[in-house]
Amino acid sequence: MFPTVREVLALDSVRHGGPRMVAGAAGLDRLVRWVHAAEVPDIAALLSGGELVLTTGIGLPGDDAGLRAFIGELADVGVSGLLVELGRRYPAAVPRAMVAAAEQRNLPLVELCRVTPFVRITEAVHALIVDAQLTELRATEEIHQRFTELSVEGAEPAEVVRQAALLAGCPVVLENLSRQVLAYDPAGESAELLLRGWEQHSRRIRPTGRTGYDPDAGWLYTTVGARGQDWGRLLLRWPSGELPARSTPPTRLTILVERAASTLALGRLIRRDAEGLERQIHRTLLTALLDHTRPVDEVALRARALGVPLDRRHLVGVVVRYRADDAAGPAAGSSPAGQARLRDLAEAVGQALRDAELSGLASTLDDQAVGAVLALRDAGEEETALAAFAAALHRVRLDVAPTPTRPYAGPGAVIVAAGSGVGTVAEARRSLTEARQVADAARRGRRDLPVFRLPQVGLAGLLHLLRDEPRLQTFVERELGPLLAHDAEHPREQLLGTLRGYLESGRNKSAAATAAHLSRPAFYERLARISRILRVDLDSVDDCLSLHVALLALDAVRDG
Repeated sequence: MFPTVREVLALDSVRHGGPRMVAGAAGLDRLVRWVHAAEVPDIAALLSGGELVLTTGIGLPGDDAGLRAFIGELADVGVSGLLVELGRRYPAAVPRAMVAAAEQRNLPLVELCRVTPFVRITEAVHALIVDAQLTELRATEEIHQRFTELSVEGAEPAEVVRQAALLAGCPVVLENLSRQVLAYDPAGESAELLLRGWEQHSRRIRPTGRTGYDPDAGWLYTTVGARGQDWGRLLLRWPSGELPARSTPPTRLTILVERAASTLALGRLIRRDAEGLERQIHRTLLTALLDHTRPVDEVALRARALGVPLDRRHLVGVVVRYRADDAAGPAAGSSPAGQARLRDLAEAVGQALRDAELSGLASTLDDQAVGAVLALRDAGEEETALAAFAAALHRVRLDVAPTPTRPYAGPGAVIVAAGSGVGTVAEARRSLTEARQVADAARRGRRDLPVFRLPQVGLAGLLHLLRDEPRLQTFVERELGPLLAHDAEHPREQLLGTLRGYLESGRNKSAAATAAHLSRPAFYERLARISRILRVDLDSVDDCLSLHVALLALDAVRDG
């Protein structure tokens, strides 16, 4: 909101005085917070920094030592510059001692060769400051209005990020807690350069709070989340090195990233899919079971009204999803082709339930999966019912002719996953959540089963299906964060690979050293460094177990 010394010198009221820069040109980009006219040598005690001092020099010391002390005091307090009007005390030029002292401290020292009314300079500079403040207020108002509109419209994250970059004129990146990019806008710059080695680059950004600025990395950041659940960070690149005087970003940019983060968090809470009325009701009930948004008794009552009794039934959660994501990408369900593909799958699941003469709720769960809760009369029917449903789904899908939006490719193209059967409506959430996790994990393998269950996915699969869970990402950061940060700062060492080799060898140091093509002393020294960085005991089974799980979780997050 403040002009620089360079901008002040370009004002007509200053140019009228014939300004001549005699020292401190390196400080021309300092900000001018205020203008102060003074004729006493001890004026520094009355200043607080950022002032442009105007003087005729009448009251300044007459000796070189006094002039050097005067310049030193001004520099120490942080004034922006010193303008000296010639003619009264100094007829042709300011003393050399003053010039040398100002040059040494990079303090802009300017001679005004003609008599200049100081009041005109003061009025002009203060008018600049007021105009800048009004501009900042208008920009802030536009930011609030724009993101309010985006919140009301339910804008997708990519659009929120695009608007943030447009308003800021700077690259903006949205990442999750594991430093993976969810959306970005390079603001006209090279996207490849922006995202190259992003995880390592992001780990070099040192957070000091929910919102902050790292001048070394040149990124303004804020945490994204709502209801106490943080799930990402929004970052805006604003390199302070390009403008030496502005060590921190303008206030409006901080407001911008915080409003954008709020819009992203709100959008995640209220996003809804467009579906038919019946499917919407099914989805409302399934969502209520998953998120506890409605009392269990109310869910059971509404389901019974739909002809799906859940009380006194054996309930089994089922999730159906494509083995390969749509070509449109991870959020394919939000694209027109992805929505049509997902609707086809939801209709196929509903038809399979009818063909297999099974009662249940069925609806899309997210952009990639369809969920169902089977309501069986007896637990003994579970395996038979699941087999009948899988067979019916296979028949329904084979009866539909393939199209560009429905690329059916046989039974292996779709995964059917089931959770553990439960006896109450309150427990249905656990079964459905388990089914969704099993479906996600099953995609990592090559097995082709009619129905996947939890015992068939293993620990790696379990961690993979939990990869988007902030608590798992927080666990990875807590266990491996210091080591990942070290590797980011020392890319030639890559101690993470050393740790991985040690753990995968069953903590056999000799075998791990041989596999890493390192001498034993060199390998042992690396292990010692890892222990110091992570503050763990690599001879401890418990510590190594935690680290091994964290490595598997890191792989799941990165491969997700």
